[in-house]
Amino acid sequence: VLTASYQYVVARDVYSEDSFAEDHDKIYRVRKTILDHVKEYFICDSKRARNATLSLLPIIGWLRIYRIREWFLSDVVSGVSTGLVAIMQGLAFSLLASLPPSYGLYTAFFPMLAYFFLGTSRHISIGAFPVLSLMIGAVVNRLVPQDGPPANITGFEGLSQEHQRVLVASSVTFLMGLFQLAMGVLQVGFVVVYLSDTLVSGFTTAAAVHILVSQLKFVLGLNIPGINGPFSIIYTLEKIFVQITSTNICDLVMSIVIMVAVFIAKELNERYKAKLLVPIPIEIIMTIIACGVSYGFNFEKRYNVDVVGKMVSGYESPIAPSMEVFQESAVEAFPIAIVGFAVAFSVAKVYSIKHDYTIDGNQELIAFGVSNIFGASFKSFAASTALSRTALQESSGGKTQIAGLISAMMAMIVTLALGFLLEPLPRSVLGALVIVNLKGMLMQFKEIPYLWTRDKPECVVWVGTCLAAILLGLDLGLAVGLGVELLTVVFRTQFPCCSVLANIPETDLYRNRKDYLHIFEAKGVKIFRIPSPIFFANIQFFRDKLIEAVGFSPLRVLRKRNNALRKIKKLLQEKDDHTSESYKNTEELDLPTDVKELPFRIDWNAELPANTSVPRVDLHSLILDFSAVSFLDISALKGLKTTLKEFIRVDVDVYIASCDAYILEKLHSCMFFDDEIQTSMFFLTLHDAMLHVLKKHKDRNIGWVVRQSYSQITLYHFLYKL
Repeated sequence: VLTASYQYVVARDVYSEDSFAEDHDKIYRVRKTILDHVKEYFICDSKRARNATLSLLPIIGWLRIYRIREWFLSDVVSGVSTGLVAIMQGLAFSLLASLPPSYGLYTAFFPMLAYFFLGTSRHISIGAFPVLSLMIGAVVNRLVPQDGPPANITGFEGLSQEHQRVLVASSVTFLMGLFQLAMGVLQVGFVVVYLSDTLVSGFTTAAAVHILVSQLKFVLGLNIPGINGPFSIIYTLEKIFVQITSTNICDLVMSIVIMVAVFIAKELNERYKAKLLVPIPIEIIMTIIACGVSYGFNFEKRYNVDVVGKMVSGYESPIAPSMEVFQESAVEAFPIAIVGFAVAFSVAKVYSIKHDYTIDGNQELIAFGVSNIFGASFKSFAASTALSRTALQESSGGKTQIAGLISAMMAMIVTLALGFLLEPLPRSVLGALVIVNLKGMLMQFKEIPYLWTRDKPECVVWVGTCLAAILLGLDLGLAVGLGVELLTVVFRTQFPCCSVLANIPETDLYRNRKDYLHIFEAKGVKIFRIPSPIFFANIQFFRDKLIEAVGFSPLRVLRKRNNALRKIKKLLQEKDDHTSESYKNTEELDLPTDVKELPFRIDWNAELPANTSVPRVDLHSLILDFSAVSFLDISALKGLKTTLKEFIRVDVDVYIASCDAYILEKLHSCMFFDDEIQTSMFFLTLHDAMLHVLKKHKDRNIGWVVRQSYSQITLYHFLYKL
């Protein structure tokens, strides 16, 4: 914290871009062409081959620095804890994918094996993620509805409904992996930046609502088929309320007990996490109790409770994806790929920053692509990460993906040897576990008032994405959310908050004149700032705001002056004045005023003869602050050139300050300069431009911040040699 103010004094010349270029030599760099970049990309040497190998196999990098004595035990403890949770979540999230629970164990195993070698994050836990599971389930229910015939796909012939659904889920996951792998190879990992945190928050909250509604049928013990398409959530709720009187009381009571117990235990874990060696594995405990009670009291037959049933023992042989399913699900697979990567990358980035290592977005795409392709070949469904599972892996001491490998081994043990113990587990218990784990996502609703008070466009993105995803479905909702997000960007750039600046006394600083009490504006000078790029969509807005700031339209003034000049010339020639004739050629009225033939000088602000009136212009200098203008397109260049000429032709000197070097280069390459618009109009800073204006019009601004002293002009603490 600064306890005293500091001052500095700078003495230098007032610089325009031209004078600065004369005094300081610039290095003109030869920029690489696209062909040069392509050649460089395909050049291979030993160093590049080594770096490519380390990039494609990050495991080599972190295994070389692995500290066995310090890290291995922590990884084992973390892997066991995370594995137990991954098993339960795999079983529960398979219901969201409309698949038998045993396939959730496949998702907890196969994708992790591939990510272990290819992933750059050392802490995320790979496996089922509820949002992706729900999106996969939507495709499964569309192609293989619970009630009714499946889609006309050749690969379905001879398969049971269960195996048809598995084929659809694995094929969609395979295609999702292909999309991710292709984006990684093409180095387009940057696409995730278009999914802002606000959009992802609104989208995942909507997904949580969908998940909650989809699990109600298990919690209530109702037989409700899956419904897809827009407004499916409304139709599902309608069917639930129609059948509400058929609720299975045993399922409902058991679900309530499970949810209350898990909720309390999770709150205790959160409150006493500093004192607990590992969090209480409440999901495992409640699952074991529920299995024992269900088996002991024969819930399936006595109370008609729907249980997990026959678990697949061991691993099945790999299968090839269905090309027909690819064609039917390509539109859904792409957003699934994007969402899966976006969520995983954002979580991985949090922990990479916390533990001070780097992650590569493109390599993560390759890792997830290969993981999902490998897993889909063995009948697993879409894999990503879950924040709760990753948080457990990190908080319980996990240092590397060895913890993830051990968690996958836990899933393998259950699949090969212990799966039969889960057969009496009621599905309502899995539904209850899913619902109680939605707390974090549902609590995101609290962001609405925060966003509304601080950034209303961001709030619109959140609410628009959430409502669209709830009502129209997750795939269409994501598209709508992206559209709303892009519209807010367009809105911010197309309608920026332009301002007129004024000098803060005793400084070289210029701020919005509406924001400060003590400011000074030089007479006849306006400083206008536009805080955005100027392009085809906002060039007219820029012109309108500039005219509003100066208080007159230069084109209208120019036309009035030219028309008045015609009248004056006619009076001098003692001819009749026909007003109607003076407006026949409006193009001539837009040309610079020609007073060379007149025997006197016209003061346009004085009273003119023959009842001729021309708008008064008290402005002699206009300074445009381009410090926030990052680019100009061709349409903007044309509009800007026209606007500048209009002001110049009504005797207003125009100056542009703080223009980016890239924009100056573009202005030169696009032949922007001519006899009227010259490079001498451009100045390094606003203060340079202002001092130049004051020197040029010093008779009009005596008494301002300038004080004549020998051969220098002193601006309080700043000395500028003239």
